[in-house]
Amino acid sequence: MKLPTSDRIYLSRSKIKGANRGVFAHSKIKKGEIIEKCPVVIIPAVELPDINKTTLLNYYFCFAKDESKWAIALGFGSLYNHSYEPNATYTKDYKNSLIYFTAIKDVLKDEEITVNYNSGDPEDKTQPYNFGVPPYKELKRSK
Repeated sequence: MKLPTSDRIYLSRSKIKGANRGVFAHSKIKKGEIIEKCPVVIIPAVELPDINKTTLLNYYFCFAKDESKWAIALGFGSLYNHSYEPNATYTKDYKNSLIYFTAIKDVLKDEEITVNYNSGDPEDKTQPYNFGVPPYKELKRSK
């Protein structure tokens, strides 16, 4: 499989409070268009206690329905910021170890692209956001 990089997005300083960097549209992206296809690096659950002691704690997410696999997205995949009013969503492709980011509304040039971390559901405003990662104390218990 060939996986081209995207020239439609760039990384810059986010204006979202508490965020550092964010992903922005280099040109207009229309609703329904795929923004980026990111390969993921799978992290076995047994390695989580070590990962949790590093900066990577803020960048990985669950990549299996049963919480047996975790992942870090390559490309800009681990750098999209959270919003309860996102302009994009994500879909996990377990078979091919990819995560797709897709526009759910038109994204204007130089607009930050955001997703709702709660399982990609743009309508879910009830849960604390975590991109599929259970609270840290749960991870500590499940070694």
